[in-house]
Amino acid sequence: MDAATLTYDSLRFGEIEDFPETSEPVWILGKQFSALTEKDEILADVTSRLWFTYRKNFQPIGGTGPTSDTGWGCMLRCGQMILGQALICRHLGRDWRWSPGQRQRAEYISILNAFIDKKDSYYSIHQIAQMGVGEGKSIGQWYGPNTVAQVLKKLAVFDSWSRLAVHVAMDNTVVIEEIKRLCMPWLDFDRGACAVSEEPREMNGDLEGACALTGEETALWKPLVLLIPLRLGLSDINEAYIEPLKQCFMMPQSLGVIGGKPNSAHFFIGFVGDELIYLDPHTTQPAVDPTEDGQFPDDSYHCQHPPCRMHICELDPSIAAIALDHLVNHDHNTCKNVHVTSVGKHRASFTVTDSRYIAIHFRVLLLHKEKYVFIVGLSFHFPHSCLIKSVKRVLTCFGKIRDGIVQYNC
Repeated sequence: MDAATLTYDSLRFGEIEDFPETSEPVWILGKQFSALTEKDEILADVTSRLWFTYRKNFQPIGGTGPTSDTGWGCMLRCGQMILGQALICRHLGRDWRWSPGQRQRAEYISILNAFIDKKDSYYSIHQIAQMGVGEGKSIGQWYGPNTVAQVLKKLAVFDSWSRLAVHVAMDNTVVIEEIKRLCMPWLDFDRGACAVSEEPREMNGDLEGACALTGEETALWKPLVLLIPLRLGLSDINEAYIEPLKQCFMMPQSLGVIGGKPNSAHFFIGFVGDELIYLDPHTTQPAVDPTEDGQFPDDSYHCQHPPCRMHICELDPSIAAIALDHLVNHDHNTCKNVHVTSVGKHRASFTVTDSRYIAIHFRVLLLHKEKYVFIVGLSFHFPHSCLIKSVKRVLTCFGKIRDGIVQYNC
Protein backbone atom coordinates (compact mmCIF):
# COMPACT_ATOMS: atom_id res chain seq x y z
CA MET A 1 0.00 0.00 0.00
CA ASP A 2 2.76 2.47 0.99
CA ALA A 3 4.74 1.83 -2.18
CA ALA A 4 1.67 2.28 -4.33
CA THR A 5 0.79 5.49 -2.54
CA LEU A 6 4.27 6.92 -2.93
CA THR A 7 4.34 6.05 -6.62
CA TYR A 8 0.98 7.72 -7.15
CA ASP A 9 2.04 10.86 -5.25
CA SER A 10 5.37 11.16 -7.07
CA LEU A 11 3.70 10.79 -10.45
CA ARG A 12 1.00 13.31 -9.63
CA PHE A 13 3.39 15.94 -8.26
CA GLY A 14 5.62 15.49 -11.28
CA GLU A 15 2.73 16.42 -13.57
CA ILE A 16 1.87 19.69 -11.78
CA GLU A 17 2.47 22.67 -14.01
CA ASP A 18 3.64 26.10 -12.97
CA PHE A 19 1.29 29.04 -13.32
CA PRO A 20 0.62 29.98 -16.94
CA GLU A 21 2.13 33.12 -18.40
CA THR A 22 -1.11 35.04 -18.72
CA SER A 23 -2.26 38.60 -18.30
CA GLU A 24 -5.50 37.41 -16.70
CA PRO A 25 -5.68 38.12 -12.96
CA VAL A 26 -5.10 35.36 -10.45
CA TRP A 27 -7.62 35.42 -7.59
CA ILE A 28 -6.85 33.56 -4.36
CA LEU A 29 -9.22 33.87 -1.40
CA GLY A 30 -10.17 37.47 -2.03
CA LYS A 31 -6.75 38.71 -3.18
CA GLN A 32 -5.73 39.53 -6.74
CA PHE A 33 -2.30 38.74 -8.18
CA SER A 34 -0.54 38.97 -11.52
CA ALA A 35 0.89 35.75 -12.92
CA LEU A 36 3.41 37.82 -14.89
CA THR A 37 4.94 39.87 -12.07
CA GLU A 38 3.84 38.28 -8.77
CA LYS A 39 4.48 34.57 -9.20
CA ASP A 40 6.57 34.36 -6.02
CA GLU A 41 3.84 36.16 -4.06
CA ILE A 42 1.26 33.72 -5.42
CA LEU A 43 3.27 30.70 -4.32
CA ALA A 44 3.96 32.25 -0.90
CA ASP A 45 0.25 32.84 -0.42
CA VAL A 46 -0.66 29.30 -1.46
CA THR A 47 2.08 27.77 0.69
CA SER A 48 0.77 29.65 3.73
CA ARG A 49 -2.59 27.86 3.55
CA LEU A 50 -2.88 24.83 5.80
CA TRP A 51 -2.68 21.66 3.71
CA PHE A 52 -4.31 18.64 5.30
CA THR A 53 -3.86 15.33 3.51
CA TYR A 54 -4.39 11.64 4.10
CA ARG A 55 -2.34 10.40 7.07
CA LYS A 56 -1.29 6.96 8.24
CA ASN A 57 -0.22 5.38 11.53
CA PHE A 58 -2.32 7.61 13.76
CA GLN A 59 -4.21 6.39 16.83
CA PRO A 60 -7.12 4.08 15.92
CA ILE A 61 -10.32 6.06 15.48
CA GLY A 62 -12.71 5.12 18.26
CA GLY A 63 -10.03 2.93 19.85
CA THR A 64 -10.42 0.04 17.42
CA GLY A 65 -11.08 1.79 14.10
CA PRO A 66 -8.85 2.67 11.15
CA THR A 67 -5.34 4.09 11.61
CA SER A 68 -5.32 5.75 8.18
CA ASP A 69 -7.90 7.71 6.21
CA THR A 70 -6.43 6.93 2.80
CA GLY A 71 -9.23 6.34 0.29
CA TRP A 72 -12.10 7.75 2.34
CA GLY A 73 -11.01 10.89 4.22
CA CYS A 74 -10.45 13.38 1.39
CA MET A 75 -13.61 15.41 2.04
CA LEU A 76 -12.91 15.38 5.77
CA ARG A 77 -9.43 16.77 5.05
CA CYS A 78 -10.95 19.44 2.80
CA GLY A 79 -13.23 20.39 5.68
CA GLN A 80 -10.16 20.69 7.89
CA MET A 81 -8.47 22.93 5.32
CA ILE A 82 -11.36 25.32 5.03
CA LEU A 83 -11.81 25.58 8.79
CA GLY A 84 -8.05 25.91 9.18
CA GLN A 85 -8.19 28.91 6.87
CA ALA A 86 -10.92 30.39 9.07
CA LEU A 87 -8.72 30.02 12.15
CA ILE A 88 -5.73 31.54 10.35
CA CYS A 89 -7.82 34.59 9.45
CA ARG A 90 -9.28 34.71 12.95
CA HIS A 91 -6.02 34.58 14.92
CA LEU A 92 -3.22 35.53 12.50
CA GLY A 93 -4.90 37.52 9.72
CA ARG A 94 -5.36 36.91 6.01
CA ASP A 95 -1.91 38.36 5.17
CA TRP A 96 0.01 36.06 7.53
CA ARG A 97 2.78 34.11 5.80
CA TRP A 98 4.44 30.83 6.69
CA SER A 99 8.18 30.27 6.21
CA PRO A 100 9.85 26.84 6.48
CA GLY A 101 12.20 26.36 9.42
CA GLN A 102 10.98 29.48 11.19
CA ARG A 103 9.91 29.27 14.84
CA GLN A 104 6.21 29.89 14.72
CA ARG A 105 3.93 32.06 16.83
CA ALA A 106 2.00 30.49 19.69
CA GLU A 107 -1.30 31.17 17.91
CA TYR A 108 -0.15 29.19 14.89
CA ILE A 109 0.88 26.24 17.07
CA SER A 110 -2.51 26.32 18.79
CA ILE A 111 -4.28 26.31 15.43
CA LEU A 112 -2.27 23.37 14.14
CA ASN A 113 -2.76 21.45 17.39
CA ALA A 114 -6.52 21.68 16.83
CA PHE A 115 -6.12 19.46 13.74
CA ILE A 116 -3.47 16.97 14.88
CA ASP A 117 -4.57 13.38 14.30
CA LYS A 118 -5.45 12.64 17.92
CA LYS A 119 -8.81 12.00 19.53
CA ASP A 120 -8.62 15.03 21.84
CA SER A 121 -7.92 17.63 19.12
CA TYR A 122 -10.93 19.82 18.33
CA TYR A 123 -11.00 19.17 14.58
CA SER A 124 -8.98 15.96 14.24
CA ILE A 125 -9.89 13.25 11.77
CA HIS A 126 -11.01 11.28 14.85
CA GLN A 127 -13.48 13.94 15.96
CA ILE A 128 -14.86 14.53 12.47
CA ALA A 129 -15.29 10.82 11.76
CA GLN A 130 -16.98 10.12 15.08
CA MET A 131 -19.22 13.19 14.94
CA GLY A 132 -20.28 12.06 11.48
CA VAL A 133 -21.95 9.01 12.98
CA GLY A 134 -24.68 11.35 14.19
CA GLU A 135 -25.13 12.46 10.58
CA GLY A 136 -25.70 8.88 9.44
CA LYS A 137 -22.12 8.24 8.29
CA SER A 138 -20.19 5.27 9.61
CA ILE A 139 -16.49 5.64 10.36
CA GLY A 140 -14.57 5.14 7.15
CA GLN A 141 -17.45 6.24 4.92
CA TRP A 142 -16.99 9.06 2.42
CA TYR A 143 -18.62 12.42 3.20
CA GLY A 144 -20.31 14.89 0.90
CA PRO A 145 -19.90 18.68 1.29
CA ASN A 146 -23.12 19.08 3.27
CA THR A 147 -22.21 16.35 5.76
CA VAL A 148 -18.78 17.78 6.52
CA ALA A 149 -20.34 21.24 6.89
CA GLN A 150 -22.82 19.94 9.47
CA VAL A 151 -20.06 18.14 11.38
CA LEU A 152 -17.81 21.22 11.49
CA LYS A 153 -20.73 23.25 12.78
CA LYS A 154 -21.14 20.84 15.71
CA LEU A 155 -17.42 20.64 16.51
CA ALA A 156 -16.92 24.41 16.51
CA VAL A 157 -19.18 24.70 19.56
CA PHE A 158 -16.46 23.09 21.71
CA ASP A 159 -13.70 25.47 20.55
CA SER A 160 -13.91 28.15 23.25
CA TRP A 161 -10.65 29.79 22.11
CA SER A 162 -11.79 30.65 18.60
CA ARG A 163 -15.48 31.18 19.48
CA LEU A 164 -16.61 30.79 15.89
CA ALA A 165 -20.28 30.86 14.97
CA VAL A 166 -20.51 28.28 12.21
CA HIS A 167 -23.76 28.51 10.27
CA VAL A 168 -24.88 26.11 7.53
CA ALA A 169 -27.34 27.79 5.15
CA MET A 170 -29.74 25.09 4.01
CA ASP A 171 -32.13 25.09 1.04
CA ASN A 172 -29.83 27.49 -0.87
CA THR A 173 -30.98 30.25 1.49
CA VAL A 174 -28.95 32.57 3.71
CA VAL A 175 -31.21 33.93 6.47
CA ILE A 176 -29.72 37.02 8.10
CA GLU A 177 -31.88 36.72 11.22
CA GLU A 178 -30.52 33.23 11.92
CA ILE A 179 -26.98 34.54 11.56
CA LYS A 180 -27.64 37.39 13.97
CA ARG A 181 -28.94 34.94 16.55
CA LEU A 182 -25.60 33.12 16.43
CA CYS A 183 -23.25 36.09 16.24
CA MET A 184 -25.12 38.62 18.39
CA PRO A 185 -26.54 36.66 21.35
CA TRP A 186 -27.40 39.81 23.32
CA LEU A 187 -30.17 40.78 20.88
CA ASP A 188 -33.76 40.10 21.91
CA PHE A 189 -35.24 38.62 18.76
CA ASP A 190 -38.52 37.76 20.45
CA ARG A 191 -39.24 41.48 20.71
CA GLY A 192 -38.08 41.98 17.13
CA ALA A 193 -35.64 44.69 18.20
CA CYS A 194 -32.28 45.23 19.88
CA ALA A 195 -32.41 44.52 23.57
CA VAL A 196 -30.04 47.39 24.29
CA SER A 197 -32.08 50.00 22.46
CA GLU A 198 -35.54 50.53 21.04
CA GLU A 199 -34.15 52.66 18.19
CA PRO A 200 -31.87 51.17 15.54
CA ARG A 201 -28.46 52.81 15.63
CA GLU A 202 -26.28 53.65 12.67
CA MET A 203 -24.00 50.85 11.59
CA ASN A 204 -21.35 51.40 8.92
CA GLY A 205 -23.41 54.24 7.49
CA ASP A 206 -26.58 52.15 7.28
CA LEU A 207 -29.69 51.87 9.38
CA GLU A 208 -30.59 48.31 8.56
CA GLY A 209 -32.14 47.62 11.93
CA ALA A 210 -28.74 46.51 13.20
CA CYS A 211 -27.13 47.68 16.41
CA ALA A 212 -23.78 49.40 16.74
CA LEU A 213 -21.79 47.36 19.23
CA THR A 214 -20.80 48.53 22.68
CA GLY A 215 -17.58 47.34 24.29
CA GLU A 216 -19.41 44.64 26.24
CA GLU A 217 -21.24 43.49 23.12
CA THR A 218 -18.00 43.36 21.15
CA ALA A 219 -16.66 40.88 23.72
CA LEU A 220 -19.73 38.71 23.14
CA TRP A 221 -19.53 38.90 19.35
CA LYS A 222 -18.83 35.61 17.58
CA PRO A 223 -17.06 35.69 14.20
CA LEU A 224 -19.17 34.06 11.51
CA VAL A 225 -18.19 31.15 9.31
CA LEU A 226 -20.92 30.81 6.70
CA LEU A 227 -21.18 27.49 4.87
CA ILE A 228 -23.54 27.27 1.91
CA PRO A 229 -24.05 23.76 0.46
CA LEU A 230 -25.00 24.15 -3.20
CA ARG A 231 -25.68 22.03 -6.23
CA LEU A 232 -24.74 23.88 -9.40
CA GLY A 233 -26.09 21.37 -11.89
CA LEU A 234 -27.05 17.73 -12.26
CA SER A 235 -24.08 15.68 -13.43
CA ASP A 236 -22.03 18.68 -14.62
CA ILE A 237 -21.81 22.28 -13.52
CA ASN A 238 -24.33 24.55 -15.23
CA GLU A 239 -22.50 27.25 -17.20
CA ALA A 240 -24.86 29.85 -15.73
CA TYR A 241 -23.19 29.35 -12.34
CA ILE A 242 -19.59 29.74 -13.49
CA GLU A 243 -19.31 33.51 -13.05
CA PRO A 244 -21.06 33.57 -9.63
CA LEU A 245 -18.69 30.83 -8.50
CA LYS A 246 -15.69 32.90 -9.58
CA GLN A 247 -17.06 35.85 -7.66
CA CYS A 248 -17.00 33.76 -4.49
CA PHE A 249 -13.20 33.67 -4.72
CA MET A 250 -13.08 37.45 -5.21
CA MET A 251 -14.88 38.27 -1.96
CA PRO A 252 -12.54 39.60 0.77
CA GLN A 253 -14.24 37.24 3.23
CA SER A 254 -13.78 34.15 1.07
CA LEU A 255 -12.51 30.98 2.72
CA GLY A 256 -12.78 28.97 -0.48
CA VAL A 257 -14.93 26.14 -1.76
CA ILE A 258 -14.91 22.43 -1.03
CA GLY A 259 -16.36 19.98 -3.48
CA GLY A 260 -16.00 16.76 -5.31
CA LYS A 261 -17.29 13.23 -5.50
CA PRO A 262 -16.13 9.99 -3.86
CA ASN A 263 -12.33 9.76 -3.80
CA SER A 264 -11.83 13.13 -5.49
CA ALA A 265 -12.70 15.97 -3.10
CA HIS A 266 -10.64 19.16 -3.33
CA PHE A 267 -10.20 22.48 -1.53
CA PHE A 268 -10.60 25.23 -4.12
CA ILE A 269 -8.89 28.50 -3.21
CA GLY A 270 -9.09 30.60 -6.38
CA PHE A 271 -9.04 30.78 -10.15
CA VAL A 272 -7.15 32.11 -13.14
CA GLY A 273 -9.08 32.43 -16.37
CA ASP A 274 -11.34 29.37 -16.58
CA GLU A 275 -9.12 27.23 -14.36
CA LEU A 276 -9.76 26.64 -10.67
CA ILE A 277 -6.82 26.60 -8.27
CA TYR A 278 -7.00 23.98 -5.55
CA LEU A 279 -5.17 22.03 -2.86
CA ASP A 280 -5.39 18.26 -3.19
CA PRO A 281 -5.61 16.05 -0.07
CA HIS A 282 -4.83 12.83 -1.95
CA THR A 283 -1.33 12.37 -0.56
CA THR A 284 -0.66 9.91 2.26
CA GLN A 285 1.83 11.16 4.84
CA PRO A 286 2.84 9.81 8.26
CA ALA A 287 1.01 11.18 11.28
CA VAL A 288 2.96 13.86 13.17
CA ASP A 289 3.41 14.08 16.94
CA PRO A 290 4.36 17.32 18.74
CA THR A 291 7.69 17.51 20.57
CA GLU A 292 7.99 18.05 24.32
CA ASP A 293 8.11 21.84 23.93
CA GLY A 294 4.89 21.85 21.91
CA GLN A 295 6.64 22.47 18.59
CA PHE A 296 6.57 19.91 15.78
CA PRO A 297 7.75 19.61 12.20
CA ASP A 298 5.09 21.41 10.20
CA ASP A 299 6.53 21.27 6.68
CA SER A 300 4.08 18.53 5.72
CA TYR A 301 1.15 20.82 6.58
CA HIS A 302 2.02 23.29 3.82
CA CYS A 303 1.96 22.59 0.08
CA GLN A 304 5.38 23.73 -1.17
CA HIS A 305 4.88 23.04 -4.86
CA PRO A 306 2.68 24.93 -7.34
CA PRO A 307 -1.00 24.28 -6.60
CA CYS A 308 -3.12 22.06 -8.80
CA ARG A 309 -5.47 23.46 -11.43
CA MET A 310 -8.50 22.12 -13.29
CA HIS A 311 -10.88 23.58 -15.85
CA ILE A 312 -13.95 24.91 -14.11
CA CYS A 313 -16.23 22.73 -16.26
CA GLU A 314 -14.62 19.64 -14.67
CA LEU A 315 -15.87 20.66 -11.23
CA ASP A 316 -18.42 18.35 -9.63
CA PRO A 317 -21.64 20.38 -9.18
CA SER A 318 -22.00 19.46 -5.49
CA ILE A 319 -20.02 22.01 -3.48
CA ALA A 320 -19.99 24.01 -0.26
CA ALA A 321 -19.05 27.68 -0.61
CA ILE A 322 -17.63 29.25 2.54
CA ALA A 323 -17.28 32.84 3.74
CA LEU A 324 -15.84 34.27 6.96
CA ASP A 325 -16.84 37.53 8.60
CA HIS A 326 -14.36 37.99 11.45
CA LEU A 327 -14.56 41.74 12.06
CA VAL A 328 -16.96 43.15 14.63
CA ASN A 329 -19.77 45.35 13.29
CA HIS A 330 -19.42 43.76 9.86
CA ASP A 331 -21.96 40.97 9.97
CA HIS A 332 -23.98 42.69 7.25
CA ASN A 333 -20.94 42.99 4.98
CA THR A 334 -20.66 39.27 4.36
CA CYS A 335 -24.39 38.99 3.75
CA LYS A 336 -24.33 41.97 1.39
CA ASN A 337 -21.41 40.53 -0.54
CA VAL A 338 -22.90 37.06 -0.90
CA HIS A 339 -26.18 38.73 -1.88
CA VAL A 340 -24.42 40.63 -4.67
CA THR A 341 -22.79 37.39 -5.75
CA SER A 342 -26.11 35.59 -5.84
CA VAL A 343 -28.21 38.21 -7.62
CA GLY A 344 -25.80 39.65 -10.15
CA LYS A 345 -26.36 39.60 -13.87
CA HIS A 346 -25.81 35.84 -13.88
CA ARG A 347 -28.07 33.17 -12.41
CA ALA A 348 -28.41 33.30 -8.63
CA SER A 349 -26.77 30.33 -6.91
CA PHE A 350 -28.46 31.03 -3.58
CA THR A 351 -30.86 33.47 -1.93
CA VAL A 352 -30.30 35.99 0.86
CA THR A 353 -33.29 37.01 2.97
CA ASP A 354 -33.82 38.94 6.21
CA SER A 355 -35.94 36.28 7.89
CA ARG A 356 -37.19 32.76 7.37
CA TYR A 357 -40.49 33.57 5.73
CA ILE A 358 -42.97 32.00 3.39
CA ALA A 359 -43.17 33.59 -0.02
CA ILE A 360 -45.45 31.78 -2.42
CA HIS A 361 -46.03 32.83 -5.99
CA PHE A 362 -49.19 31.01 -6.73
CA ARG A 363 -52.23 30.50 -8.85
CA VAL A 364 -55.10 28.82 -7.04
CA LEU A 365 -57.94 27.20 -8.96
CA LEU A 366 -60.88 25.96 -6.92
CA LEU A 367 -63.41 23.76 -8.70
CA HIS A 368 -66.41 23.66 -6.40
CA LYS A 369 -68.19 20.75 -8.06
CA GLU A 370 -65.30 18.33 -8.08
CA LYS A 371 -63.91 19.74 -4.81
CA TYR A 372 -60.43 19.66 -6.22
CA VAL A 373 -57.82 22.33 -5.68
CA PHE A 374 -54.98 22.95 -8.08
CA ILE A 375 -51.99 25.16 -7.30
CA VAL A 376 -49.86 25.96 -10.31
CA GLY A 377 -46.77 28.10 -10.65
CA LEU A 378 -45.91 27.40 -7.01
CA SER A 379 -42.48 28.42 -5.74
CA PHE A 380 -41.64 28.59 -2.07
CA HIS A 381 -38.92 29.88 0.19
CA PHE A 382 -39.24 28.39 3.67
CA PRO A 383 -38.42 25.21 5.61
CA HIS A 384 -39.85 22.06 4.06
CA SER A 385 -41.57 21.23 7.37
CA CYS A 386 -43.81 24.27 6.88
CA LEU A 387 -45.05 23.20 3.44
CA ILE A 388 -48.31 21.47 4.40
CA LYS A 389 -49.24 24.12 6.97
CA SER A 390 -48.46 26.90 4.51
CA VAL A 391 -50.52 25.47 1.67
CA LYS A 392 -53.48 25.07 4.03
CA ARG A 393 -53.20 28.73 5.01
CA VAL A 394 -53.17 29.77 1.37
CA LEU A 395 -56.23 27.67 0.62
CA THR A 396 -58.02 29.19 3.60
CA CYS A 397 -57.49 32.69 2.20
CA PHE A 398 -58.25 32.09 -1.46
CA GLY A 399 -61.39 30.48 -2.86
CA LYS A 400 -61.16 31.42 -6.51
CA ILE A 401 -58.57 32.06 -9.19
CA ARG A 402 -56.03 34.64 -8.03
CA ASP A 403 -52.52 35.39 -9.16
CA GLY A 404 -49.98 37.13 -7.00
CA ILE A 405 -47.64 36.78 -4.07
CA VAL A 406 -48.59 36.07 -0.49
CA GLN A 407 -46.13 36.32 2.39
CA TYR A 408 -46.53 34.91 5.89
CA ASN A 409 -44.23 34.88 8.88
CA CYS A 410 -43.30 31.32 9.66
